[in-house]
Amino acid sequence: MTQERYNPEAIEEKWQARWQADNSFACSHESSKPKYYVLEMFPYPSGNIHMGHVRNYSIGDVVARSKRMQGFNVLHPMGWDAFGLPAENAAIKNNTHPAEWTYANIRNMRAQQKRLGYSYDWSREIATCRPEYYRWEQMFFVRMFEKGLVYRKKAPQNWCPSCHTVLANEQVIDGLCWRCDSRVEQKDLTQWFLKITAYGDELLDDLNKLEGDWPDRVIAMQRNWIGKSTGAAITFGLEKAIEGVEGIDVFTTRPDTVFGVTFMTLAPEHPLVEKLIADYSNAAEVRAFVERIRNMDRLDRQSDSAEKEGIFTGAYAIHPFTGQRVPLWLGNFVLADYGTGAVMGVPAHDQRDFEFARKYDLPLRVVISPAGEVLDSESMTEAFTADGVMVNSGSFDGMPNEDGKKAVAQSLEKEGKGKATVQFRLRDWNISRQRYWGSPIPMIYCDACGVVPEKEENLPVLLPLDVKTHSDGRSPLADTPSFANCACPKCGGPARRETDTMDTFVESSWYFARYTSARDTQAPFDADAIKYWLPVDQYIGGVEHAILHLLYSRFFTKVLRDMGFFPAELAEPFKNLLTQGMVLKDGGKMSKSKGNVVDPTTMIQKYGADTVRLFCLFAAPAERDFDWSDSGIEGASRFIGRVWRLFMEEQERLLPLTACAATDQDATSPEARDLRRREHLTVKKVREDMSDRFQFNTAIAAVMELVNAMYLSREKLSMSEADRRVFSSAMSTAITLLAPITPHICEELWERLGHKTSVSGEIWPQWSETAMAQDMLTVALQVNGKLRGTVEIPAEADKAAMEAAALADSSVQRHLAGLTVRKVVVVPGKLVNIVAN
Repeated sequence: MTQERYNPEAIEEKWQARWQADNSFACSHESSKPKYYVLEMFPYPSGNIHMGHVRNYSIGDVVARSKRMQGFNVLHPMGWDAFGLPAENAAIKNNTHPAEWTYANIRNMRAQQKRLGYSYDWSREIATCRPEYYRWEQMFFVRMFEKGLVYRKKAPQNWCPSCHTVLANEQVIDGLCWRCDSRVEQKDLTQWFLKITAYGDELLDDLNKLEGDWPDRVIAMQRNWIGKSTGAAITFGLEKAIEGVEGIDVFTTRPDTVFGVTFMTLAPEHPLVEKLIADYSNAAEVRAFVERIRNMDRLDRQSDSAEKEGIFTGAYAIHPFTGQRVPLWLGNFVLADYGTGAVMGVPAHDQRDFEFARKYDLPLRVVISPAGEVLDSESMTEAFTADGVMVNSGSFDGMPNEDGKKAVAQSLEKEGKGKATVQFRLRDWNISRQRYWGSPIPMIYCDACGVVPEKEENLPVLLPLDVKTHSDGRSPLADTPSFANCACPKCGGPARRETDTMDTFVESSWYFARYTSARDTQAPFDADAIKYWLPVDQYIGGVEHAILHLLYSRFFTKVLRDMGFFPAELAEPFKNLLTQGMVLKDGGKMSKSKGNVVDPTTMIQKYGADTVRLFCLFAAPAERDFDWSDSGIEGASRFIGRVWRLFMEEQERLLPLTACAATDQDATSPEARDLRRREHLTVKKVREDMSDRFQFNTAIAAVMELVNAMYLSREKLSMSEADRRVFSSAMSTAITLLAPITPHICEELWERLGHKTSVSGEIWPQWSETAMAQDMLTVALQVNGKLRGTVEIPAEADKAAMEAAALADSSVQRHLAGLTVRKVVVVPGKLVNIVAN
């Protein structure tokens, strides 16, 4: 009889339709089961998913499906990070509206995800560009404004003249826009900021709670980004009086070196620069320097390897202790929005200052020396940065410098010239974007009342869809009277709306919580649902989001908790974090420009969704990159074919059993006991690898070994009822263990096995310790440390029996001929080594 051929397309479409009709993966917080919330970072709807998406979502789906089988009530949602510049630029390029472009892409990507069989609760789907989503975001903004967590200020920003928007520092690469490669300029703009620094200590301290559950490198990156430093704020007076300015403030972690200051360096963007150079003969040269440095890549300016450049302003500060004149310089390595925008130059004890001083022939003054030694500043070849004793420091001479840090800070505070303080590297979050396709900022400008928030009952402030975007990227909002003109919510008079839109990082900072109450129209979250589902038990996404997205989500969690939206005990949004590796091709990141893109749709059409899923999970450990291999996916396809053929060839002897159903009484022959032992060993291995370590590749390898064992054992097993039960149990176990990984074929085989319920609803198999015990053991036989053979012995054999079996072995006897046995070393259950000469 001709065997039925495996048809992945027909099988996969059948089961996807069945899951949808049965609403198989819907969930509710009203459940007595323990909850498990698994979430992959939601995608930007670019129009097509790529292999990185497939890997990410496949990992999450295996976790979701296996947790359901382990008895958990699983929330596994999906949505769309749908606002942003890429959609707007693509829409302009294709002469369409960003909304039309975005929703078309969502439809396409949703269909692609469904074709892969992911077990999402689609009833919770969200798109951040929908008013029913961003209305709550606008409400959060208003509440944060009322609590002083939102403010406006004018500050220099990275400006892309082509994209017509502000860029974050991370979006400027070698001085160019990361999107269009235009030269980035510095532009002074009044922007909206969220006061994330108000939560700096908590964001830093709570990282301790994530240790062991988040990757160490992600925690380290977050700590470094927050960058807490303990030191002193010091005020240096000005030789030249400037109205309203008492002096220049600096922050230093080394107040013990204050007597070593021989110059000060200001950021070229420092607000005092123009006043300092007002009557300076070289003012034009200074202005040219300022303009050049302002447009440098900000990250390059901070790099240790970047050349340090500076220029003298012609002005002087006054040292707070000595009263000496301190020349004021500008330096390319100082940023206006980092710290105070000014640093004190201590070239004898800071390597950067040392290099700067040597370059511009500025003096060095040693104020810390090793105990019993005085350093010579003229002969120094590098800065002395180790601990030592304070010298040339007035009344602090002879004091250990660590003690001097505190003593100097106390003295400064007593004199009203400084104080001990803490500074963060973390800067407040600029959320203003100057483009159209984003959530409107719900603020209004009134000539009578000033800047006022929109009333909550008037939210959402709708983004108008009846506008035409400009070909040069300028936002049409300011030119749309129906949007820009409004009534002041405070006095009712004529006013204008804010026409900037929000940074799309805002939408992605709380989306995980909206999934718990996605269809609630009365509130952003249902209180019971939030309390039940949060925090997310397992978050999965790329390490490229290790800083900003995760930091902003942590910040929003703490703010929404303090505003009463989240439970008071909720400190962190994501309990566990897995950062999956990239899918590469020919050793590099997939890119259309490189021509090395592997299209998931093409692969699904050729091999089927189950094969694509299997390969993405089997190719490498989840957290590591892997190189796409045509031979690799062929191998995955062959394995699925082997499972199908084995089932079809043995269908007549198979019984409708569940996993691990065979008993000790069934496994009466050595072959049957061995297959049952392998079955239970596989169950244990897969459970440990998938649940505890997310090592899907080794879990799959274990099931492959079980399938191989079934192929080898089927000829040795009879058609007796007992042997049929053992073989059927092993088949049911293989299908059940593979079900989270290759769900379509497993559902099909489960049904053909005679089951009336879905394999997805099966209880995860449980292994038996007694079933894993071996009847016979293979023991290695060595003579003088060299392997000379093996012997089969009963598992319960003691050391004496093992020694006797070894000495009786013909191969061992042959190698002992003419020798005297001096010692026999027995390793129970493993080897016997006979020492002879």
